[in-house]
Amino acid sequence: MSKLNAYRKTSVTTASKEQILIMLYEAAINHLKRASDACQKNDLNAKGIYVGKAHDIINELSNTLDFEVGGEVAVNLENLYVFMIQLLTKGNIENDATKFDQARKILENLLEGWKGAIAQLQAQKE
Repeated sequence: MSKLNAYRKTSVTTASKEQILIMLYEAAINHLKRASDACQKNDLNAKGIYVGKAHDIINELSNTLDFEVGGEVAVNLENLYVFMIQLLTKGNIENDATKFDQARKILENLLEGWKGAIAQLQAQKE
């Protein structure tokens, strides 16, 4: 195992739930950027790989929603995740990078919201 892979594994296994959430969002955003680039270069293999990775992350985010605790927020997030999966599917089938960019922008907005909420929680703990 390379030093980088060992570091990544350690950083994930020692991260808080909040840090893992941020890492998942950042990874999905990164994969969608790469999917968009691959789509524009007509590199169908790379596009498929990156779309698949982003899809898996969004699916995992959706599967971990707690509707009892999250209530309406969790329902709204689920709807956004379903919409993003639809965008990824259409973008992949139609070879349309704009669909990946749309999903990425939604994830970026959600990420900023999560970062703000986490910062607010941390400030309350201090």
